[in-house]
Amino acid sequence: MADLLFFFRRQNFQLHLLCSLAIIVAVAESSPACSLDPDLVKPSTPLVSFLERVQETALATVGKSKFDPKTYVDLPLKFSLSETEEAFDKLARSANGSVPADELNGFIERYFDGAGDDVVYYEPEDYVEEPEGFLPKVDDPEVRAWALKVHSLWKNLSRRVSSGVKSHPHLHTLLPLPASFIIPGSRFHEVYYWDSYWIIRGLLASKMYKTATGIVTNLISLIEEYGFVLNGARAYYTNRSQPPLLSSMIYEIYNSTDDIELVKRSLPALLKEYEFWNSDIHRVTIVDVQGCAHTLNRYYAMWNKPRPESSTNDKAFASKLLNVSEKQHFYREVASAAESGWDFSTRWMRDPSDFTTLATTAVIPVDLNAYILGMELNIAYFAKVTGDNSTAQHFLQLADSRKKAFNSVFWNTNMKQWLDYWLTSTTCQEAQVWDARQQNHNVFASNFVPLWMEPFYSDSSVASSVVESLKTSGLLRAAGIATSLTNSGQQWDFPNGWPPLQHMMVQGLMKSGLKEAASLAEEIARRWITTNYIAYKKSGLMHEKYNVEHCGKFGGGGEYVPQTGFGWSNGVVLALLEDFGWPRDLNIDCSD
Repeated sequence: MADLLFFFRRQNFQLHLLCSLAIIVAVAESSPACSLDPDLVKPSTPLVSFLERVQETALATVGKSKFDPKTYVDLPLKFSLSETEEAFDKLARSANGSVPADELNGFIERYFDGAGDDVVYYEPEDYVEEPEGFLPKVDDPEVRAWALKVHSLWKNLSRRVSSGVKSHPHLHTLLPLPASFIIPGSRFHEVYYWDSYWIIRGLLASKMYKTATGIVTNLISLIEEYGFVLNGARAYYTNRSQPPLLSSMIYEIYNSTDDIELVKRSLPALLKEYEFWNSDIHRVTIVDVQGCAHTLNRYYAMWNKPRPESSTNDKAFASKLLNVSEKQHFYREVASAAESGWDFSTRWMRDPSDFTTLATTAVIPVDLNAYILGMELNIAYFAKVTGDNSTAQHFLQLADSRKKAFNSVFWNTNMKQWLDYWLTSTTCQEAQVWDARQQNHNVFASNFVPLWMEPFYSDSSVASSVVESLKTSGLLRAAGIATSLTNSGQQWDFPNGWPPLQHMMVQGLMKSGLKEAASLAEEIARRWITTNYIAYKKSGLMHEKYNVEHCGKFGGGGEYVPQTGFGWSNGVVLALLEDFGWPRDLNIDCSD
């Protein structure tokens, strides 16, 4: 017994010694970031700055009800910036900055092409009306006919950048890209980062491998040019990224095509993207209750001004703040929330009733760290299949360390969920000591996203606990999974359900191999497919998001009107139908 006690004491001592050394290394590595310039920003362009002025004048002229700020920063110039700006400055203005509506319309028609006109239609080479092997599990003729209509939307949403963008880039906020792509739809005329993962999942179901690979090629080109994948392919998005899912896109394409050349071509870009997400501004260190230091990541936009695509909105909120410093801080938090993809949600607010209390950079998000865990595992896999065993081993070690961090920092034993963690300070990167009170105990769909990752869905004990928690969480509704339990009026809150969240949840449950989880996955998938189908039958459209309280109703809220098209909605429906099919004898209606 004495020998056994000695063994455990020695093991405990070694653990604390290793953790102490880890803290020393973590603090040594992080201390330079304490002098990080709080005003770190990526420069804007003269064109973007000018278009923000046009946007502001348009709001004063047409009023908020008929106004979408993004339209004005997407306008391509017909003439040089200096000539256009000179003409703009000559417009007669009233005291509130408005100009006569006919004069503003005349100016815009004379000096600009339409928003989105520099993205031109492209006939996808790999599109066929009914691909061979398309959705083999869909036996119901009504559902199959609808699925083919959704499939046909890829043709409607296929675009390429016009030649004018490449020859005269100074006249456009749109960025040149080497390949064709799929746009989300409606006001979103350009490529978006995390949307592309679910678009690709749908394209793979549609056997459109070349189009899917082209999207990845475009995202890689952004890394080569800017060092990371931008939020979207616009000049005003160069200050932030979006959830890092490029490695997952490449994995899915490789899994479908065995395109090893794509993997070889992608690996250097993925390593570069990994460096970006582990730069000083994104990296934080938490010391757990055992004294072990864990490195995790957060969203942090390189920006402290109004977002150009929503400049007038951001300024209106910031007008309530007292000074320039507070406004700059608010602008960074807004842009960082946009980087998260969850723009906007009470998840990022210290006071859910006050939008100006956004504090995105003070949150270590569960889902972001799950995506980066996935990136580490994917890079390890790609390195292995291309023969780089040392890189593969290195990234497996990084993934193992991150899994331990999940257990120590995010996991809540009582709730059986992974919870976001609030930092006590955001201005300095010194290691912070873990405190249970800093976990965000509110229920969000993101609390369950880690189940999408292999280290967690393959652990039957963890998966079983998460299934039990999800069932009692309040998120499961009539038409899918709610984003949160708070009805704030923000679009990433209740009662909205979003395609990516449904798909990640369903995939994680399904891959766990547990019978109860598989049953729940199918139930969620059936509800989601049904609400998309019924809404399509009512409107003839696929929607960006849906109201999960009511079957067949699209979602609302947020800073813009509901959008249709819609890239990731189409992709998730096709991916779910590929996985689950639809039996001939199963009605598709809202009666349940």
